[in-house]
Amino acid sequence: MTEGRPARNDGGQLSRRALLATTGGVTVATSGCVRQVRSIVNRDDLDPLSLTITTLPADGDRESIRLARELAAVFEAVGIDVSIEMRSNEEFLRAVLLNHDFDVYVGNHPGGTDPDFLYEALHSVYADESGWQNPFGYTNLVVDDLLEAQRTVDPDERTDAVTDLLEAFVREQPFVPICVPEEHRLVRTDRFDGWGEGHPATGRGYLGLDPAADVDRLRAVHTDARPSENANPLMAEYRERGTFVDLLYDSLAAEVDADLVPWLADAWEWDDETLAVTLRDDCRFHDGESLTADDVAFTYRFLDDTSLGASELSSPSPRYRGLVSAIDDVEAVDRTRLEFTVGTNQPVAERALTVPILPKHVWKPRSDAANVPGVRVAQGTTEAVVTDNWPPIGSGPFQFDTRAERDYVTLARFDDHFTRRAGVDLPAPTVETMRIQIDPRSTSAIELVQTDAADVTSDTIETYVLDAVEESPETRLLESPSWTVYHLGFNARKAPFSNPRFRRVVASLIDKAWLVDEVFDGYATPTATPVTDEWTPDSLAWNGSDPETPFLGSDGEVDVATARSAFEEAGFRYGEEGRLRVRH
Repeated sequence: MTEGRPARNDGGQLSRRALLATTGGVTVATSGCVRQVRSIVNRDDLDPLSLTITTLPADGDRESIRLARELAAVFEAVGIDVSIEMRSNEEFLRAVLLNHDFDVYVGNHPGGTDPDFLYEALHSVYADESGWQNPFGYTNLVVDDLLEAQRTVDPDERTDAVTDLLEAFVREQPFVPICVPEEHRLVRTDRFDGWGEGHPATGRGYLGLDPAADVDRLRAVHTDARPSENANPLMAEYRERGTFVDLLYDSLAAEVDADLVPWLADAWEWDDETLAVTLRDDCRFHDGESLTADDVAFTYRFLDDTSLGASELSSPSPRYRGLVSAIDDVEAVDRTRLEFTVGTNQPVAERALTVPILPKHVWKPRSDAANVPGVRVAQGTTEAVVTDNWPPIGSGPFQFDTRAERDYVTLARFDDHFTRRAGVDLPAPTVETMRIQIDPRSTSAIELVQTDAADVTSDTIETYVLDAVEESPETRLLESPSWTVYHLGFNARKAPFSNPRFRRVVASLIDKAWLVDEVFDGYATPTATPVTDEWTPDSLAWNGSDPETPFLGSDGEVDVATARSAFEEAGFRYGEEGRLRVRH
């Protein structure tokens, strides 16, 4: 390779113009010199990598902070400067889901029983939205196509389409699934039979129970105070799995015994791309107002844009956005009939029937721009996504009664609910009241059930105390299927987290099996994918190690030399001080 000598400025250094001219000529002369030229031009742009792991404190999620600390130790060992930032539940979710103010985070993704939850989690169209709509800022057109394919192919071909999507997922590692936690709750069997017939992470877990004689109150103890602080079903920082939303609000369909069945809908039928839904007769909201097809049509339009088209910027709901995206249009035919025009296959479209139906007369006034005194609100934000929604008005099997913030919430049975009608074979409320007592510690929540001061720990019990839980003739440890996944999330809006090669090496620094034993005391299952076993292909199933990014070490100890080589092979460099250097 022949190079001319560039001109120098008066200070004896290369002039910028001369360097650019020379390097430009070299690029034209021979492509083989491009790497060397880039090294010369960009050498000073490489800085030691420092990152912050955002997570929850021990009193918010003991497993998350322990995972964060273990990962921080491994990252430090391979030359990455790491700090840990702990935030409360609301602050953590606000930082990650609303403000996108993080480098990487460790937390528990709500996941879903159907893999279509990945559509809203990863599609690039949601990269700038709030909520669990792509909080990672991940963009990849190939993955977009695969996300769309699994929701549009013939249902008989959907398994193959999901497999294609998951194969792309493990190559890209937009976030790193670590493990699926087991779910355990302590219940009293002397006061109620029927535990576990509905999943206790949903409202159906508290319906259809068989109370003992003279038992008219269901007493839950909840370790998360947020249900007593805010009742807005749309606020992502206060809602995660929808347990209490299900009790207060009805949806057109509900999951019962792993199948979607008509709930508020009396029936539905398909005609090509049109879904005709008929509502049950004479349903009402808790304030006595009639629930009609107009409320249902309003709900779907409102969740798509809470400003109802009045704002220059669309303001979609931070929750349920992916579900309603399956609906292209909805029209109320009369008071009890609707027609949905859908843009997906039937299985995905029917999942859209699980969103909570909102009373139009309550929520339409909340389409106005938000005005929070003393707080700067982003353009396009509506009152709907900031209101605390007390008292919540739905049509569900229970209605709001009283509350004391961070202490308790009391719900009263809604006696006019359709599940209490003769001839309706659906789980119904069987007690007059349900009281949710707030207690932030798993140990004391367990004690409340054991001493007959509560009937159920409605939150999952933390794994570190499970071995100490003693069952009795009056109590039982209830295990339920889980579809949540602990994971490491990257902010792909920033370098180097936008680089899939970087993410893959980081994924290989995580000894998932060891973390399950060390952090979860064995009460979790390591995983390479974020979907349920039913949808995970054999090629990606866990078989002692991660099938795509196996751990670069053993027994939780990373092989530093191998890890450093992996970063270098991915195009990254180490400085003389041993720190990983990246271009920001």
